[in-house]
Amino acid sequence: MVMKDKVKLPIGIENFEKIRTEGFYYVDKTGLIRELLDNWGEVNLFARPRRFGKSLNMNMLRCFFECGCRSELFEGLEISRAADYCEKYMGRFPVISITLKGVSAMDFLGAKAMLRTVIGNEAMRFLFLKESPRLSEDEKESYRQLAALDSAGHQKFSMSDDMLADSLYTLSNLLRKHYGQKVILLIDEYDVPLDKARHCGYYDEMVTLIRNLFGTALKTNDSLQFAVLTGCLRIAKESIFTGLNNLNVFSVTDVRFASRFGFTSEDVRQLLGYYHLEDKFETIRKWYDGYRFGNTEVYCPWDVINYVDLLRTEPAAFPRAYWINTSGNDIIRKFIRMATPSTRREIEALVAGETVTHRIRQELTYRELYDNIDNLWSVLFTTGYLTQRGSGADAADVYRLAIPNQEIRQIFEEQIQEWFQEEARKDAPRLDAFCDAFPQGDAEAVERQFNAYLRKTISIRDTAVKTAKKENFYHGILLGLLAHREDWVVASNIESGDGYSDILVELEEDGLGIIIEVKYAENGNFEKGCREAMAQIDDMGYVASLLEDGMERVLKYGIACHKKKCMVQVAGFPPSAMV
Repeated sequence: MVMKDKVKLPIGIENFEKIRTEGFYYVDKTGLIRELLDNWGEVNLFARPRRFGKSLNMNMLRCFFECGCRSELFEGLEISRAADYCEKYMGRFPVISITLKGVSAMDFLGAKAMLRTVIGNEAMRFLFLKESPRLSEDEKESYRQLAALDSAGHQKFSMSDDMLADSLYTLSNLLRKHYGQKVILLIDEYDVPLDKARHCGYYDEMVTLIRNLFGTALKTNDSLQFAVLTGCLRIAKESIFTGLNNLNVFSVTDVRFASRFGFTSEDVRQLLGYYHLEDKFETIRKWYDGYRFGNTEVYCPWDVINYVDLLRTEPAAFPRAYWINTSGNDIIRKFIRMATPSTRREIEALVAGETVTHRIRQELTYRELYDNIDNLWSVLFTTGYLTQRGSGADAADVYRLAIPNQEIRQIFEEQIQEWFQEEARKDAPRLDAFCDAFPQGDAEAVERQFNAYLRKTISIRDTAVKTAKKENFYHGILLGLLAHREDWVVASNIESGDGYSDILVELEEDGLGIIIEVKYAENGNFEKGCREAMAQIDDMGYVASLLEDGMERVLKYGIACHKKKCMVQVAGFPPSAMV
């Protein structure tokens, strides 16, 4: 039932003013303002994974500090109760606010054009500088160069490379002179251009440009009151923050600001209470909680908001993996492909809900990310695919790492299956022999070869999940292997999100149908698992459905799996099918 009397949920909205004025639910994070001022640093970097509210917080900071602030936007919020802070800081500063999340071109020239557009559009917000009585003619000309459009139409703005490198420094100087007040600089998603440059082969050029842009704006800028940057990774100082000694970095391991990005349990309870969905708290906790920033348990807000929005119209809806659809999973893919046998054992432990202990390097350059498997542990941690469950040793940079929740576990499982199928396809003769053993009724060969495949994969042995979920993994492995035979009709149906039903195979030219039922052998009782599998095939009447499809004979396979071992039994219908 649609709750028409409730405000809307702000899915994908990062504009604080819009949320506050157009009837959207807002989880109050304005306490960030006071905490930032109390822990004041000239340059402040917040490193958080994607979709944890960084951009909305940055827009909220701009709305609070910028000259002409609408104070009513903050009425009833946490910061409004700190009257002295509001009186001293609200609406008192010129603010430069840019986001670099869209600077993601395929080449360096395109990236520079995008960066010109970002900074040029921000400069256009201050058109009054053209006529400011407080600026000299030379200073006005500098502003015109920042905001000049490209008459040739090759790009939106025409500022030179030298002007681009000095653009933030220049604009902050012009604003300080006009207002007689130092400037606050907000740079959201500062590391996106570097990530794209690494992928597309122009990393060195982009590092130089960003280093020059940030160096003048952040290091030697007398017009700067303070700056706030956000990003996913804490890029090493020697890479783009050369000589910047005034940098305060707040990563996911810091206690300060821990509750200001993402939702706390109390935030989620209040949200669910408002929409009368209190009974969904435990489900949401399992799927979207589990991150730990400092000592605070944190939920991914993107996931929570999307799922609550779905529940408003579909109260019985099963949780979905929203985060998967908003960020590429290249890191997981590379991690699994680079994994050594010992690392694969650690991945198995993680998927099983256990922890592994590793040293985390929080300062890396993008050039170093995939140099070795040790660096990838650090990347998985800083990007949110792993979280910490406490220190693992006396050293300050060693942590016990865990998969945060069911959603991220699903990403790992899917990538494990994709990796395994790719590996299996590399040996086509062996895969053909495995598939051919099924229509031949050769249970011994199927068992022997499936055991060999299972020994090489990364097993799912999570004792905390339902048996059907464990069976789901083995079904996925089998489906991927059998899909190799393009001349076979291979089908499997999903049951209520918990696992697959039987695998049905039809060899139409031979008039042969194959039913495969997989059971998870609890406590390693393979014979019991096989019996249950064969009984289910008979009880559910799957043979009849294949006969109705025109199959003349049917082979029934019961396969019991536990960890990296299996047992296989086969029977025919009619019995002569085994001949």
